[in-house]
Amino acid sequence: MRISIISHNTKNLDELRRFVETDSSRDVKVFTGGAEMLAPVADQLRPDIIILESATDDALADFSPLAQLNLRHPDITLILLSSNQTPEVLLRAMRAGVREVLPSPVGRDALHVALVRVEEKRNLQNTSRQKGKVFAFIPCKGGSGSTFLSTNLAYNLASQEGKNVILIDVNLQFGDASLFISDHKPTTNLAEVSRQIMRMDASFLASSLLSVLPNLGILSAPEDPVQAMEVSPSHIDTLINLARNHYDVIILDVGRALDPVSIKALDHADVVFPVLQITLPFIRDARRLLDVLRSLGYSQEKIKLLVNRYEKGGDIRLEDVERTLGMTVYKTIPNSFKAVATSVNQGIPISKLSPNNPVARTLQELGRELVQGGNGETSWWGNLLQHIQGGIPPVRSGGALGATSASQTPE
Repeated sequence: MRISIISHNTKNLDELRRFVETDSSRDVKVFTGGAEMLAPVADQLRPDIIILESATDDALADFSPLAQLNLRHPDITLILLSSNQTPEVLLRAMRAGVREVLPSPVGRDALHVALVRVEEKRNLQNTSRQKGKVFAFIPCKGGSGSTFLSTNLAYNLASQEGKNVILIDVNLQFGDASLFISDHKPTTNLAEVSRQIMRMDASFLASSLLSVLPNLGILSAPEDPVQAMEVSPSHIDTLINLARNHYDVIILDVGRALDPVSIKALDHADVVFPVLQITLPFIRDARRLLDVLRSLGYSQEKIKLLVNRYEKGGDIRLEDVERTLGMTVYKTIPNSFKAVATSVNQGIPISKLSPNNPVARTLQELGRELVQGGNGETSWWGNLLQHIQGGIPPVRSGGALGATSASQTPE
């Protein structure tokens, strides 16, 4: 791991070098200076990680060098050390692409934890192609239909493509993914599993799922939003890393709020699907969300835009949306409100309830494209999605739960 450290304080540089060099696998170089050194260090050395310590009298009023580094070298992880830990600075740092902001002067233990976290993420990225694929759905605005799409895609991948699928409901405050494709009540949830994370293995994970099909299970969000505080980013790390080793596909249903837990989930995703509808409020919020996703260092290839409830001939054209958002729409899902509402109300996947419906056919096509490239040929990851040797422990279903009512736009 190549690490470069930049600071105006030569004494701090020596101390930071000692902190970082505790791991012999790290190639550490230090430079005297500030943010002006970011570009030359990144361009010439291409380190994996840059640690920048801001001067004590520097509030980093200009974050543009940090943002430029993120744009030019999105593969470089930037860790900022700053004595200014105000919410404004933290938010601006996140928008500029900084992945970790630590207090300055930093302690050995805090820096060690941050470096290990970054190294684990990079190792995960380097090995992810050999394991199950992770797809994350996130709404650009409430009522986008992202939960309907994520749950029904998970069902199609399991029922029609024969994949072993797990759906994790990461919408900790208001998650209700299980209601969309099942009429059974979950016997446990993400918060309860997190309390026992130390005993987590494949069997325990499988037994914690609500079984929809023999090869499809859902790890539900907490019923009580207060329980959401019990789930940490490290719990998400453990669960997704384990799921990658035992499932072909991991679907993440992410809530609209971006917090450390949801960002950790998005970090793991091979593809992030922002979901919007073609109205001005949706487009405005989509632009804001895409800006944040880009600031987090996610590449254009990782983000694939889905337009839900699409109808041709509307006031706003698809071309206008693409021009405003600066990216091409990956797929449109047609509007079929009555069939979708019936599916949600009954807790039955739309491909099972109405297989010839345009929405069902579009989701079948999306699932086929993700697995086979849409033309029967093996896709960029299809060769890697083989049945896990020895199989997956059976998932467990819960008791009965009455049908849920549909809102104007099922999410």
